[in-house]
Amino acid sequence: MRQWMAFTKKEFMEQFRTGKLLLLVIIFALFGIMNPAIAKLTPWMMDLMSEQLAESGMQVTAVEVDALTSWAQFFKNMPMALIILLILFCGILTTEYQKGTLINVVTKGMKRWKIFCAKLGVMVSVWTLGVLMSYGITYAYNAYFWDNSVAHNIAAAVGCFYLFGLWMIFVLGMASVFCNSSGAVMLAVGAAFVASYLLGLFPAIKEYTPSYLLQSTGLLTDLNEGADYLWAAAVTVVLIILECIFSVAAFNRKNL
Repeated sequence: MRQWMAFTKKEFMEQFRTGKLLLLVIIFALFGIMNPAIAKLTPWMMDLMSEQLAESGMQVTAVEVDALTSWAQFFKNMPMALIILLILFCGILTTEYQKGTLINVVTKGMKRWKIFCAKLGVMVSVWTLGVLMSYGITYAYNAYFWDNSVAHNIAAAVGCFYLFGLWMIFVLGMASVFCNSSGAVMLAVGAAFVASYLLGLFPAIKEYTPSYLLQSTGLLTDLNEGADYLWAAAVTVVLIILECIFSVAAFNRKNL
């Protein structure tokens, strides 16, 4: 446990020194601020464009915004934050392979599973804190400007998206075990998303795919119920567990 804690601390310090940690904090905080800001500025922007649109024969009616508008913006912005996180961490293991730095760590008695879990733990921690930060900032501003009660099941909807992001991180971790370049890792992550999306096009199985969790915005307006996402959440959790077990087993046998 002491080895794992020390290596995890070293990983956090490495991400801080390279600027990735600070960049992600800024991005998640910025998106948290942008959600209510964009919603608040929408009527003003539409008013500015109304004359130009009127000349084109389009009539602009009064736009009313509330906390629901801001939360809708939250679910539009967060996928971009997830993509940035995945890009920044796609070399978390491949860079070590190329530099050969893991060999020294292993020869000093560090268990391979501790190395993998430490790196995975860093990514999961950053994702968790990032989502909580954006969620908290958006919630606070929405409460100040409007009333969050107009949006229902906010925590459940955000939780579904968080779980999807967690699955993507574990896919990245598994891909990092087998791939020796950052580009190959991102291609594998993209392929996993595309596969889930394509499977979701089949009505019979769409509610069992991780990508179905991205449709959790229906919870905000009671268009869907939490039970509608239970199977997708359960399948995603099982996939995360299997990916973790398979990744650790493969990493223990990988030629460093």
